[in-house]
This record gives sequence, C-alpha cells and structure tokens, in this order.
Amino acid sequence: MRALVSLLAGALFGTGLLLSGMTDTTKVQGWLDLFGRWDPTLAFVMGGAILPMLIAWRLTVHRRPLTGGQFPQPAAPELDRRLILGSVLFGMGWALAGLCPGPALASLSYGGIGGVVFLLSMIAGMFAAPTLGAQLDRVAKAA
Repeated sequence: MRALVSLLAGALFGTGLLLSGMTDTTKVQGWLDLFGRWDPTLAFVMGGAILPMLIAWRLTVHRRPLTGGQFPQPAAPELDRRLILGSVLFGMGWALAGLCPGPALASLSYGGIGGVVFLLSMIAGMFAAPTLGAQLDRVAKAA
C-alpha cells in the first residue's frame, strides 16, 4: 500500500511539474532573470504549491498517515556554514541549469538530455560533498 501511494504521489508530482513548465529550463531561467526578461508565471506555480501544502501541514497535527508511521515534524534548521554554502550552490546550479532535482527527474520522462546531464552531475556532487565538507571543516578550523 505504501509503495502504491508513493508511486501515485510521485506520478502526480511529476505530472504537475511537466504541466506547469517547471521542466522548461528557459522558463525557469526567465523566472530567475529579475533584471532582464523576467517571467513571473512560475510565481503562480509556487503559490499553487505552497498554499495547499500549508493547509496540508495544518491538517496533519495530531494525525497519522494512512500508510503508517508518522508525519515529519518541521524543525528550524541550524544556520551554519554548510547550510549557507549548500543554498548558494543550489541556487547557482538552479540558475545555470534551469533545473532542480524534482523537475530534472520529471524531464527524464520525455527524454530530455539536459535532465540526464543534470542528474549525473547531481549524483557526482552528492558523492563528493562529504569529502569536500570534511576538507572545508579542516581548513576552516586551521584558519
């Protein structure tokens, strides 16, 4: 049951990303181009996602998921060097490639080569991050 619900939720999410244009790299880069040819249409996509999610989070209080387990509890992140650096790198990658992980996966459904390149790069970065993070910690402590 849990796998079926996950599959349906993922398919719905991916379809939403495709229909909303989040897999169109030029549209995403247009959203991020505030001082050029800015395209505000993705604000409606984000609003259409944030509003229902806000309601859904409110409805989960004192409830359990139908498939078992518990809903994750949001916590305030610790604002540290790794969070800031990761956020900057994510934003730079999003601006340069016009994709983030969800839309990159969704773009695989129609054979977009950009999604494949992005995902391979993201996987390489995920494997490199622990080593690079440890080196950054050693360098920062020594300074």
